[in-house]
Amino acid sequence: MKNNTHDAKRTKAQKIIDELGLVYVEEGAQDVLTYDEVNAAQQAWCDAMVQIGRIKEEGGDYRKFAEHIISELYNYDYGKVFFKPTLAFGDKTFRNTKKGALSYFIGGDPDYPDDKGFALKPWVKARYENVGGNRQGIQIYGSVAITMGNVWMTDKDGNEIMVDKTWVFRKGKDGKLRIIVHKSALPYTPKQNE
Repeated sequence: MKNNTHDAKRTKAQKIIDELGLVYVEEGAQDVLTYDEVNAAQQAWCDAMVQIGRIKEEGGDYRKFAEHIISELYNYDYGKVFFKPTLAFGDKTFRNTKKGALSYFIGGDPDYPDDKGFALKPWVKARYENVGGNRQGIQIYGSVAITMGNVWMTDKDGNEIMVDKTWVFRKGKDGKLRIIVHKSALPYTPKQNE
């Protein structure tokens, strides 16, 4: 019986590999991500950044929501996460702990005194676009996917900021995609006469 279950999962994985035309897949993959799942995970992150600020503006418990979102969207509760936020620097550049990520998004942690709370702007709109379109900018390797592209965040005054974004998602045993690598940076603009 156990072999039949394993074979069924492998057959399902092979079907997805064939349908998506994937070339590189982790050895022994029993579950393969789809482009729709990866795009949905990216949009969920964008929506969460807007929602955190909205809850704060409405006087709600934005901290509790942010803690929940970090557990849902990031892999901190299950393993390692490599996170380099856009506006982090010095010895606080990398946020490889849940505490560090929470501080970056909502501030207020004395161990991270420079954090103002990125998600508290508040942002009223957020969208992403992968390099070359939503499929070209995604690499799928079985239960792991890598994305690269841009995220645009718009504040309540209509100001928009664009950041370069690389995410790596991993599908957990519970079937949810979570971020295991998040690298964000402001685009480089060369000075005149360089």
